[in-house]
Amino acid sequence: MPAAQAVAAPKKALSEPQKALRKLGLVRDIDLALHLPLRYEDETRIVRLCDAREGETVQIEATVTDSQIAFRPRRQLVVTVDDGSDTCVLRFFSFYPSHQKALAVGTRLLVRGELKGGFLGWQMVHPATRPAGGALPEALTPVYPTVASLPQAYLRKAVLAGLARADLSETVPVPLVPQLGLRDPWPLRAALQFLHHPPPDTPLATLEDRSHPAWQRLKSEELLAQQLSQLESKRERDRLRAPVLAAPAGGLHEQLLQVLPFQLTAAQRRVGEEIAGDLGRAVPMHRLLQGDVGAGKTVVAALAAAIAIDAGWQCALMAPTEILAEQHFRKLIGWLEPLLAARGQVVAWLTGSQKKKERAPMLERIGSGEAALVVGTHAVIQEQVQFRRLALAIIDEQHRFGVAQRLALREKMDEGGQEPHLLMMSATPIPRTLAMSYYADLDVSTIDELPPGRTPVVTRLVADSRRDEVVERIRAQVAQGRQVYWVCPLIEESEALDLTNATATHQALSAALPGVLVGLLHSRMPAAEKKAVMALFTGGQMGVLVSTTVIEVGVDVPNASLMVIEHAERFGLSQLHQLRGRVGRGAAASACVLLYAPGENGRLGETARARLKAMAETADGFEIARRDLEIRGPGEFLGARQSGAPLLRFADLATDAHLLEPARRLAPLLLDRHPQDASRHTARWLGGKSDFLKA
Repeated sequence: MPAAQAVAAPKKALSEPQKALRKLGLVRDIDLALHLPLRYEDETRIVRLCDAREGETVQIEATVTDSQIAFRPRRQLVVTVDDGSDTCVLRFFSFYPSHQKALAVGTRLLVRGELKGGFLGWQMVHPATRPAGGALPEALTPVYPTVASLPQAYLRKAVLAGLARADLSETVPVPLVPQLGLRDPWPLRAALQFLHHPPPDTPLATLEDRSHPAWQRLKSEELLAQQLSQLESKRERDRLRAPVLAAPAGGLHEQLLQVLPFQLTAAQRRVGEEIAGDLGRAVPMHRLLQGDVGAGKTVVAALAAAIAIDAGWQCALMAPTEILAEQHFRKLIGWLEPLLAARGQVVAWLTGSQKKKERAPMLERIGSGEAALVVGTHAVIQEQVQFRRLALAIIDEQHRFGVAQRLALREKMDEGGQEPHLLMMSATPIPRTLAMSYYADLDVSTIDELPPGRTPVVTRLVADSRRDEVVERIRAQVAQGRQVYWVCPLIEESEALDLTNATATHQALSAALPGVLVGLLHSRMPAAEKKAVMALFTGGQMGVLVSTTVIEVGVDVPNASLMVIEHAERFGLSQLHQLRGRVGRGAAASACVLLYAPGENGRLGETARARLKAMAETADGFEIARRDLEIRGPGEFLGARQSGAPLLRFADLATDAHLLEPARRLAPLLLDRHPQDASRHTARWLGGKSDFLKA
């Protein structure tokens, strides 16, 4: 056939199990080799019924003595087997004619299941059965994580084939293996073969708690891959170029320090110097500024912005919500606008809810460079926003922004291939193990002291049945001229959660507190309405604000002295801590009441109890963060930073911190002395998942 008429052979359609393998991410041989069992079944030995104990999962060899379909209490196949020492009844509530045929009287079977003892003797419900005969397995049988259309038998064969074909040659050169920090460093191939098919005498506890040397080898290799990926990302960024920003004597930076109505704390001065040092280099800053709720991060950000503006560049500050963005805007306007006005510059404000006539002049000022500082929400990274000379991007509550959003902000700079400096802020402190692993590519500055004048917040756990007492407490606070937050977890009724909604709570409190202005704030309200409600509360005219979690961050009302969190058991720990941080900002004694509703059995769930206990025991954000990591694990803790993040599959930061430090020390040695091995190691463990780090 002429080439022009040649028809490409149709691609062979994938079978359902093949599609399922892809769905699980099992594409490469190494993916299959690293797909480890959830648990194991012991099919290596046969137990006699007379020696078995109730509740045990055992394998017996027996002959079918009776097989019939019963209809009471429901249709079922009832099979009686005898192993020579006792009999056992097998019950199948789901079965086919072929199944019935395979369990005919006289058939010799291997039967595996959980033994239950009853008045009529031993029973097993839906045990696994197969014809007897042939050699028993010599290793424990693996049970793998799977999906509905992927049977264990198919998956076991695929894993076995992948394990045989995968390149498992060592990527850590022999002289460097001791630096993995392992007492008994197994070769990778031996560790994987062992974990897929452990011998029957292996103590199951060491497999289940992953303390076996084979598990330790895998964990250390995975942590090393993560450290290599972070280190490569950091070095790649260090090769990029950014504007050198230095504050001149007597410039905006010094002027701002002079007009601030308070003195900086020692911690604020220290982190300010760290940031100024970064901005003075020709390498893009990639720094995380972390500090507890109310530690004073905004003023540090303002001083960094002043350095950029002083050097003739623009700065953008992006926050996740309009309320938080507006909070920053008001503070920055108060501090910076008088100083910028003398230079013919302004602070611009951008949000998604702005009318076109408000937005157009803002866009014009940003494009011309007249707007030296731009504060806003996601609107700051929209396509029509064109900066004249952007040199510094500040992202508040950075865990709420995805990688793509941060990249979009970086791409707003177009100055001869240069990158903007990036300062990310978080009021959720990062535990040390997380900082060493998932944030190893960042420089971290920590404000570890609170400004003077912050009053400690007393935290009380109160059962929902004592709600009337809480309302009385609110009445007393308002009578003293104080203000109160009442936070609800939902906007409207949900049949699944059955929680009191914000609207109903607002109505109930309004009725219970005649003469008190009770406001309502939730995310579905129009922006103008939200603004009006916040203005009344901030101005002191509103005594009580009923709100959903839109007030979690950024709201600063020093006169508010009581925070009530309804259904506190439904909130995350860091969220509870953020909400508590809305009070105690003035001189008045402040309290946070965690209203909780026990479940149907009159008890709280284990996780909810751990969260509320942590809140009652400590107000230290770093201790809260450590406990939050223990409760939730890193996946949830990290939030939106990790769009496709290579979360650890085998290592657990709570139990394997001892392997993290050696991996951190080994990564630069491997990368510098054995770059090809380092590249193979990262590809093996992370595949293409390390790209997210580039943000």
